[in-house]
Amino acid sequence: MADYTHHNWEIISDHSLLDLKLKDTWEYRDLLWLLVRRDFVSLYKQTILGPLWFIIQPILTTIIFTLIFGNIAGISTDRLPRPLFYMAGITAWNYFADCFSKTSSVFRDNAGVFGKVYFPRLTVPLSAIVSSLVRFAVQLLLFGGFMAYYALQGASIHPNSYLLLFPLLIVLMAALALGGGMVISALTTKYRDLSLLVSFGMQLLMYATTVIYPLSAAPEKYKSLIMANPMTGIIETFRYGFLGNGHFSWGMLAYSTAVALSLLIVGTIVFTKVERNFVDTV
Repeated sequence: MADYTHHNWEIISDHSLLDLKLKDTWEYRDLLWLLVRRDFVSLYKQTILGPLWFIIQPILTTIIFTLIFGNIAGISTDRLPRPLFYMAGITAWNYFADCFSKTSSVFRDNAGVFGKVYFPRLTVPLSAIVSSLVRFAVQLLLFGGFMAYYALQGASIHPNSYLLLFPLLIVLMAALALGGGMVISALTTKYRDLSLLVSFGMQLLMYATTVIYPLSAAPEKYKSLIMANPMTGIIETFRYGFLGNGHFSWGMLAYSTAVALSLLIVGTIVFTKVERNFVDTV
């Protein structure tokens, strides 16, 4: 008589929640540079002006802000020349916004590739952060040109030792954008309409940051809300270091650092968890 033995099979993943595949990401660093080159070439391949948009966009934005918020609305710029004040905020904000927008659509934009071949998925959002550094470097040089011009005109500009914090500010902006972008990208695998809110949400967030006004000019009843935005401390430190004018606080910078690191950790964990089975939902 046949002996029928019942077997119960349980198939589970051998990866823990905190297995972020950072070692694999480092081993695929050559792919990172290939993706950076791809992003740069594909973005401007069929444009007339190409990388000149790196310069045109902040100049046009600065002109609009100067006319509307400076000349018409008369918002204070803490005695700084208005174009220089706005250019400082725009330079820092553009890097953060560019990184966030690119990383928030990673799963949606690369679903076809992710479903066909294996490579560490973290390489893609990291490549967006690195490729955005090119644009940031060009706009930073443009900002330096504005500084030199107004310094020759006798404007009260005082670069100081807080410029040494500049590398930290870049890391914090990248961490905020990478962490937040990966969370949004993971959520868009199930909730597609979130991607439509990203650009609109970034515009609203900019007005809740000290890009077009100094912290000293913010209404008292909204100041605590503005200071709760981690980008406020970063932009204020950026202005204070380069121009010697603005509101610098170690407490605000420490808060921005804590939020950036926390968001980066959460974003990486969520992104790594979702990428294991996102093909079933995208």
